[in-house]
Amino acid sequence: MTTPKRTVLRLRRLLLTLLALAFAATATACTSGDDPPRVVVTTNILGDITQKILGDEAEITVLMKPNADPHSFGLSAIQAAELERADLVVFNGLGLEENVLRHVDAARDAGVATFEAGKAVNPLTFQARDDGGPEAETGQPDPHFWTDPNRVRKAAGLIADEIVEHVDGVDEKVVRDNAARYNEQLADLITWMEKSFDRIPEERRALVTNHHVFGYLADRFGFRVVGAVIPSGTTLASPSSSDLRSLTQAMREARVRTVFADSSQPNRLAEVLRTELGGQVRVVELYSESLTDKGKGADTYLQMMRANTTAMADGLTGN
Repeated sequence: MTTPKRTVLRLRRLLLTLLALAFAATATACTSGDDPPRVVVTTNILGDITQKILGDEAEITVLMKPNADPHSFGLSAIQAAELERADLVVFNGLGLEENVLRHVDAARDAGVATFEAGKAVNPLTFQARDDGGPEAETGQPDPHFWTDPNRVRKAAGLIADEIVEHVDGVDEKVVRDNAARYNEQLADLITWMEKSFDRIPEERRALVTNHHVFGYLADRFGFRVVGAVIPSGTTLASPSSSDLRSLTQAMREARVRTVFADSSQPNRLAEVLRTELGGQVRVVELYSESLTDKGKGADTYLQMMRANTTAMADGLTGN
């Protein structure tokens, strides 16, 4: 006859066995593809745009921190691994993320879906300077397409398509509704920018910047790009003394006295122009290649474009 003590021991062993089996089943489930859907985005500008479209339908990781330079930021080993675990990688491309593109290529080789936004929106090429001087990258694609909000409208619609196609488990209706709502906001932005720029006289629609980043904005809204302090599409280049002489001469001929400098980059080079032109140059800061931290003036793409438009309109009308 089984004693009560043995019965208790058997029940205890049975309970422990059941608990062990339950724990093993849970661990297996956690490592067998039950990870939530994930989208990884390289730049913070594209990260904001993608987040507006994605909403809460999947996790999103933005690799580039606020106020960073897209030409020079790099990835940790953990961030590089995140690329290869993503369902979709959204990146600017056209050579912008110079230290990150090899990791995007590795993720693509590993079977991850990738979307190169810049290549998909009819990119422009870098042009010769207004003074006829040579550009190091003339004829090469310009990656700074986001300064034209109409191209961003196209990119946003394509990002929505990529999310629906490649990110399992998302609600297509929610994604499409988010994209439609954001498209309306971008359309309103374009109308507002056009009205803001209308108050700039034709003869003052001339841009000088720290480096070539506003070619798309100039093409969309009717500006002339006189030149840039850094005669390149990347902040990693440096100007020569002859570059500065050519640019200051072009500025004198165009009667330009306002230089727009990126807020996330030191404006020392722009200050050099102020010295060369006798202290008559006004340096105006713009948010050109990176969003800011929250509450710092440009923490979304829409805020960035409105802030830049206001700064340009005021800077070129003397307000």
